[in-house]
Amino acid sequence: MLRQLGYAGVLIGAVLAPFFLYPVLLMKIMCFALFACAFNLLIGFTGLLSFGHAAFFGGAAYIAGHALKVWGVPTELGLVLGVAYAAAMGFVVGKLAIRRQGIYFTMITMALSQMIFFVFLQAPFTGGEDGLQSIPRGTLLGSIDLKNDLTLYFVVLGIVVLSFLLVVRIIHSPFGQVLKAVRENEARAISLGYDTDRYKLLAFVLSAALAGLAGSTKAVVLGFGTLTDVHWSMSGLVVLMTLVGGMGTLFGPVVGAIIIIVLENKLGDLGTWLAKVSHVEWFNTIGESVTMVTGLIFVVCVLAFRRGIIGELVARLR
Repeated sequence: MLRQLGYAGVLIGAVLAPFFLYPVLLMKIMCFALFACAFNLLIGFTGLLSFGHAAFFGGAAYIAGHALKVWGVPTELGLVLGVAYAAAMGFVVGKLAIRRQGIYFTMITMALSQMIFFVFLQAPFTGGEDGLQSIPRGTLLGSIDLKNDLTLYFVVLGIVVLSFLLVVRIIHSPFGQVLKAVRENEARAISLGYDTDRYKLLAFVLSAALAGLAGSTKAVVLGFGTLTDVHWSMSGLVVLMTLVGGMGTLFGPVVGAIIIIVLENKLGDLGTWLAKVSHVEWFNTIGESVTMVTGLIFVVCVLAFRRGIIGELVARLR
């Protein structure tokens, strides 16, 4: 009951937030929260650490953006094409990677992701280092104009909420229980007759598809796709979000995404304000030290909150 009340409170806050805060920043946070939830489905509930999820996130952004800008498809179809690309690529990468375990699995996903990165770097439709610019938002269902930030915000909120509910349903289904068994003791799951490779592959594809939905939605919101979205550092960023918020918890990745994205976007403003108040010019350089600050947060979480913020809170409440 307490959990349901918490979810209801968060939903009410999300509905009211765009009337008080900048909607585009909120939409960006929601896209990365969905990305982190997709990644958490794989690492938190299946026990597989992928360092290649940027290929699905950024690749879907390019595919959806190209379809919207060049082909002129409806927005919903552009999102579907991005998800289809991510699911297909997730199947290929997963099929190759799940043959190995542990660090070998991680390195294979990273290597394949970097191969995809160089494909997008040289592909003619991505714009190379300039990125894919001026992606139109278009309309939803042919009648809802998405150029208005507030309208698009509630569309993105609906996408993220439905995707979150899908993740919750997957985790609490019999399929999700098998994934947890694979995470805890794969050998025992095999001895009980489960084809663990098939379950891991399906989890990988589902995670990739949701990551692709996050990337496609981000491209619509911001109007561009860049090489940063497909670079291995984006995979590292989603790992950081998941670990800071709480790996293996439902709401932890959302909290981690909020913390990291807000820091990336508002740390410079905070430094400017501190410099103005204290008359210390050094604070103006804080905005250039985002990676150092996020790294420090990661170290603090590892030392003091090993389960992540939400994980520690849940453990203490129990």
